[in-house]
Amino acid sequence: MAEISKEQVRHVAHLARLAISEEEVEKMSEQLGAIITYAEALNELDTDNVEPTTHVLDIKNVMRKDESTKWINKEDAMKNAPDQKNGQFRVPSILE
Repeated sequence: MAEISKEQVRHVAHLARLAISEEEVEKMSEQLGAIITYAEALNELDTDNVEPTTHVLDIKNVMRKDESTKWINKEDAMKNAPDQKNGQFRVPSILE
């Protein structure tokens, strides 16, 4: 198992602005060591004939053609407003 020192755990906790107890430092040292060991095991895999990918699934971004269309007029838009005043939508205030 990879060895992660308590000082390294404290340093990472400091960078993450986390306050951790000495008991948590000990536990995190063991857990992070196990994670590093697992990640190092992946280095043993033969990936010579594996093409690099950014995602495991073949995902394509589907976009519609950008076409201008006629929009509804102001009166029709205001029909959907639950509250309006002087031709404007009224919404609850979020500022004091």
